[in-house]
Amino acid sequence: MVAQHGIRSGVEGPPIRYDALLKCLKELGLYAHQLQANVHMPRIGCGLAGGKWEKVELLIAETLPGTQVFVYDLPR
Repeated sequence: MVAQHGIRSGVEGPPIRYDALLKCLKELGLYAHQLQANVHMPRIGCGLAGGKWEKVELLIAETLPGTQVFVYDLPR
């Protein structure tokens, strides 16, 4: 998934592009549903992309209903 532009916050805000992330997660949701798969991920979009987990978590819940999602906190 590509859902950020750059790696530094600037005049336009953080690099995360929530609209692009939403599009990617929708595709992932369809694919996971077809395969009856679980999804494992770190807190996507919240590292260098500067996203807010509260927003990302809502997008995940919206796009992956009925799919088990496991989110991992990576060690620093």
